[in-house]
Amino acid sequence: MSNEKEIKYTAAFEELQQIVEEIESGEISVDELSEKVKRASVLIAVCKEKLFKTEDDVNQILKELESD
Repeated sequence: MSNEKEIKYTAAFEELQQIVEEIESGEISVDELSEKVKRASVLIAVCKEKLFKTEDDVNQILKELESD
């Protein structure tokens, strides 16, 4: 999964949106569905990790600004 962490948030989110659209439109066969759901779970994990990291960074910056 080290390569997954290098994916930019925007790219992961866009790919996730594409997967959701394919599922909703019925474009995915039953055979592909499992793989798409697995990929979506990886992308969700990447997005969550990046959001939590960003939140931590912003909170740290705010703490530093408050202490000045």
